[in-house]
Amino acid sequence: MAETKKAQYGQKAAVALKYNPDLNYAPVVVAAGLGHLAQKIVNIADENGVPVYRDDSAAALLVMLNSGEKVPPQLYSVIASIYAEVVLTAGKYIKSE
Repeated sequence: MAETKKAQYGQKAAVALKYNPDLNYAPVVVAAGLGHLAQKIVNIADENGVPVYRDDSAAALLVMLNSGEKVPPQLYSVIASIYAEVVLTAGKYIKSE
């Protein structure tokens, strides 16, 4: 039985996504967690140079998905906004070097 995760007020949420257009038509959740697990996900991303986008609303929605689950079409615009922001930030970072 799959248990649904629910972000509780004030509890940190984090989700790691992977997108490979050759394998999936949508990004896939590779890790999701609340509280201590959320912090661990962020720490691993930081340690490995993976961009971290911080948005509590997006995290609260995405953390309800299970690992291995594709992002549903209803959340495509949220993911597109996150991707656009990451690309913009990366471009600014590269120009400043």
